[in-house]
Amino acid sequence: MNWLLIVLLLIGAYALVAYTIKKRGLWQDRITFYGPVMAVKTRKVAFFDRFIPYSTLMKVYGTAGVAVVVLVATLGTVMLFFALQFTFLTRPEPTGIYAPQNILLLPGVNEFVPSTFAVWFAFVLTIAVHEFGHGILCRVEQIRVRAMGVLLAVIPIGFFVEPDEEELEKAPAGPKCRIFGAGITNNLLVGCLCGGLLLFVMAQAVPVTDPVIHGVYQGFPADDAGVPQNSFVRTVNGQEVHSVGEVATILNGTRPGDHLVLEVEKDSVLASYELTLSAWPRNVSSSPSGFMGVSYYPGTEVLRTVRQLAQPIGFLYLVTIPFESGYQVHELRGDAPGGTAAPPAPLYVGGYLRLLAFESPEQTFYQVPFAGFWELVHLLFWCAWINVNVGIFNALPMVPLDGGYILKEGVQAVLRRKGLGEHAERVVVLFSAVILTVMVMLISLPYLFHLI
Repeated sequence: MNWLLIVLLLIGAYALVAYTIKKRGLWQDRITFYGPVMAVKTRKVAFFDRFIPYSTLMKVYGTAGVAVVVLVATLGTVMLFFALQFTFLTRPEPTGIYAPQNILLLPGVNEFVPSTFAVWFAFVLTIAVHEFGHGILCRVEQIRVRAMGVLLAVIPIGFFVEPDEEELEKAPAGPKCRIFGAGITNNLLVGCLCGGLLLFVMAQAVPVTDPVIHGVYQGFPADDAGVPQNSFVRTVNGQEVHSVGEVATILNGTRPGDHLVLEVEKDSVLASYELTLSAWPRNVSSSPSGFMGVSYYPGTEVLRTVRQLAQPIGFLYLVTIPFESGYQVHELRGDAPGGTAAPPAPLYVGGYLRLLAFESPEQTFYQVPFAGFWELVHLLFWCAWINVNVGIFNALPMVPLDGGYILKEGVQAVLRRKGLGEHAERVVVLFSAVILTVMVMLISLPYLFHLI
């Protein structure tokens, strides 16, 4: 299937429809254009009125949300400055996460964010819960919602809610802060719930006990013989093996220079490879046994690390998983002397956790309870990841982000009490300028370093 052709046809069809609607002035009360983006809206917004009977509860929720937003904004700002310091110290190349196509969170364009159903569903969900949060709190605070709708650019890219601007401007600082913070609060809440569900679902996966060759070390016997990665060891010298320990027991009786026949299975195909075992590298072991030069997939340890994502620091690591590249395998795992597996892997196993976000060979190393298990895992991961990241970004104290408007209301309230209300605008502009400058520097410095 030629996806490029399909995309071009969709863009052409959208451009034709949009041009016709704009040229003929069709449905002007329902369709507005912002450049190439089409906003389709409706004034049937009675949905938001359903939350008015729960005003007290929603106001408590909104107030707690403002406190959370202030905390997240503070931590986010500190992290930005730490990231800037790290950039100066490391002087990274403009590649990977610093490459131009990876600056924006666009599925299929950003190389770390695939264009899959799970990602697009998560995007739509994220924007919906964010905008609906604003709409619900507007009605709870007795501010009229004029319209709501969807933004289209070939495909739906977001939702929007239009409050009555005059009523919103006249509202006290407290209600306005609750309205501005509601979208962020919803995103963070939904992100945490999806993250919790992700951990619950992953707890149902059971790692296989069979020895799985996950890494082959360059220049060692397995590499020389052509043993493939991500293959299951079935027999060693004709003897069936069902665990890493059994393989290690057989190897414990060998010596460097011995010949060994390894039968492995990959993609349901069995193949045999003859290896001439080498000595162990001196910096790893002084064992007299022979050495193959492979590493085994530590499924149990990976699941243990997944469970540790429930911890506060672990949850922060959750948002970095798509950017993990490569694999940090405990050195020479599995060829341990003495008939036992190598020591446990470190807590941080890096790229192993990419199986939560992407299709990967590692998924075949687990027994799962139902069909579509990994599709559900990916859906929950991206719903958690995108909601949390959108919430953190919007909490930054920079106008026009929601966090910036909360900052504005807070600064105005404080300075007015001190008789300095006329300086509030300048303070907010200064804060916004500083945050924007740091963000621009984070993006531009790798390119400047590259040119110097």
